Formats: sequence, structure tokens, C-alpha cells
Amino acid sequence: MSPLAALVTTDYWLAAAVVILITFGALMAVAETAITRMSKARATSLAEQGKRGTEALLDVVSNYERYLNAVYLVVLGAQTVQAALTGLVLQSLGGQWWIVALGLFVNVVIVFVVAEAAPKTWALQHTDRAALATAPLVVLCGKLFRYPADLLIVITNVILPGKGLRQGPFVTEEELIALAGEAAEAGGIDESERDLIESIIDFGDTVAREVMVPRTDMVTLEDTFRVEDCVEIAILNGLSRFPVFREQIDDIVGIVYAKDLMRAERDDQGDAEVSVLMRDAYFVPETKRVAELLREMQARKTHIAIVVDEYGGTAGLITMEDMLEELVGEITDEFDRDHQVVLRVADGALVVTDATLNVDDLNDDFDLKLPEGEWDSLGGLVFSMLGRVPVVGDELEVEGYQLHVEGMDGKRVARVRIVQHSPLDAVPQE
Repeated sequence: MSPLAALVTTDYWLAAAVVILITFGALMAVAETAITRMSKARATSLAEQGKRGTEALLDVVSNYERYLNAVYLVVLGAQTVQAALTGLVLQSLGGQWWIVALGLFVNVVIVFVVAEAAPKTWALQHTDRAALATAPLVVLCGKLFRYPADLLIVITNVILPGKGLRQGPFVTEEELIALAGEAAEAGGIDESERDLIESIIDFGDTVAREVMVPRTDMVTLEDTFRVEDCVEIAILNGLSRFPVFREQIDDIVGIVYAKDLMRAERDDQGDAEVSVLMRDAYFVPETKRVAELLREMQARKTHIAIVVDEYGGTAGLITMEDMLEELVGEITDEFDRDHQVVLRVADGALVVTDATLNVDDLNDDFDLKLPEGEWDSLGGLVFSMLGRVPVVGDELEVEGYQLHVEGMDGKRVARVRIVQHSPLDAVPQE
């Protein structure tokens, strides 16, 4: 074979290698995108459906750190070798710089479209199918190139100290809420299911102070009260459990149940002091997370806990019903008065008839953007912004809203009107 014929044959082989590497790069792009978009929960669901290839897929999603670095190394290696071979082919065709430059530009365009954009877009559109099809290839790459990739990671850690994340791609709470919203819009889940998902996510960050009944609203009994009188209080208030204090409310000494009071009265103990029927009280700090508190109360088989502040004083009380309402919404029984806490009046304003309403709940339920800070309730917001005890008629501007104090209960804000400024209100008048 003449040298010219050998050179032409070599060029053909190099060109064929370039095509193979571009094709392989496209396949790896599909694998990379599909695997990084696949969650362990989704892979488990596919396995339960009996899909082929799920064994390899589950292995990959359970060990992201083992496989993804190897995949990235293989993709980079394939693209680098392909670019080098393309340069050799172009060099043999003429060697002029403009031919090489033009050829490399065309190559970059082809690689971007054929080996990057198109396969990754297809993988996003067919994530399940792509992940199942490419999972065995990812496992093979992991077995062949895991240790070279680990070595390069060690070198990287020398340059930039740190071990990185032990886990693979993860989903934040905000992304979960956004996914739930998209699923609801697409009809995959009901609005009520989406609300429940959001409530469960928020539940983990909620503390006792945010859901407790404040001390000013607590119905308590002094330990010297007669059983007969306590029964009347229980009937009038429609409550089943009462904190019992000694001399002052900051000294809670126990809990008494309405059923114990009624049983004692039936047994002719109406003149006895309520202290003889007390049960031990369960005390928790106001910063206690309600998710943890709910589990503890289930284990203790108690439905009520006394919330104390950092100084040991009584801040309020929290019941299991209060915590469950954070998940499923308001729970009412035959003793609860049915009334609207927030009213929308004719001029578009909102009238809050109970300023102990949580600011977060108000923002979520009525699509508001009232500021959040050290306060929990709307009344706390008014107190903090005014810097003094409010009086009826006070008005204040709060980040695009005007708050009018319309009612007070002693030193506590009872009723607030919220007026949202329209966009035109923010335009300066000439």
C-alpha cells in the first residue's frame, strides 16, 4: 500500500473514531441527565412496577458518589479525545490554519447539538426510559473508572480542601413545595393533598411558641378551688383539661381533667379541693419543635403540655389538637364557636378579629407579604412596629400595607384592619 493510500485509510479510521466518540458522548449525556434527575423514590416505584433494568438503576441512585464522578470523567475524556482526533483529521486535509479553525468551529456546533443539547433534552422528556436504559452503562463506567475518578477527587481536595457532599443530588424543601404545586396544576394530586404536603414540610420547622395558646387565653384553676365550682367552669368553657396553679399562674402544679371532676362530684366530693384530683403536668420550652413534641406526647400518652419561657414562667399551653391543626387545618367540635377570624370587607381590606393569628398563616391563606421577624402573631407585629402599647385608632405603614388598630382587649391587640396599597399608590404624584 502506498504512503498516500495509508494516509487516506488512517484518516477514514480517525473520522470513524470521531463519529463513534460523538455518538458515545451523546449516550453519556443521556445517562448523566437521566440519572441526576432520578430520585431514589422514583426508582423504587419503577422497581415495584416490574420495569427491566431497575436493579442497576437502584444501585446507581443509592450510590451517586460512586458513579457520577466516573461518568463525568468518561464524558470529559471522550470529548477531549474526540476534539484531538478531529484536529488530526483536519490537519491532514490541508493543514492551513483557517481550515482547522473552521473545522473545529463546525465540530463544536455539532457536538453541542448532537452530543449535548439534543440528548439531554430527550432525557429530560423521557427520564424514566432514559435512566432505565443507561443505568447498566453507568454501572460499567463506575466499575472501570471509579478509582481514577477518586484519585482526581483527592487531587482536587488538595487544591480545594474539603470532602464535598457524601450524598448525591438532593431536593430542598422549597423544591418539594414547588414540585407539589406543579403536580397540583397538572392534576396529578388534589389541592388538598398539596396543602397537606406543604403543611408537613412546614411542620418540621414549627416551634411550640407559634401554635400554643398564650397564657392570657388560658383557662386555669387554682389548687384551692372546690370541685363543684371547677365543674361549672368546665361546662361554661367547653374544655376537658385545665392547668392548676398555686397562688400565681407562673406556678403550674398540675393538670386536672374534666372527667375526673365530674366523677368526683358524682361521688359526693364536690366540696373537695381540686388539688386532690391533679395529675402531673408536662412542661416544654417554647422553642421545642412541635414534630418532636408530638412524638413525645404520643409516647407519654398525654394531650396537653405547659409551655414555659426562658425564665421559667408560663408562656402558654399546647395540646395535641393544636399540633394536628397545623397539619390538617382547623378542627372544630360541638363546643367551638363558629366564627370567621378574618373578614374581607367591601373596600377590599381584611379585618382580622383575632390579632393572635399567626403572621405566617395569614400570609399563606390570603397571599399577603407581611414582614416576619421575632414576633409570631399579627398583634406582635403591631407591637414591634409601634414600639409601645397600641391604642384604638393607631395606624402604621408596613411594607406596602396599612394596619389600623380597631380594637384592644386590655393591653392586647384584638382587632386589626389590613389595607394593601395598590401599585398606583406607590407612584409619586407630580
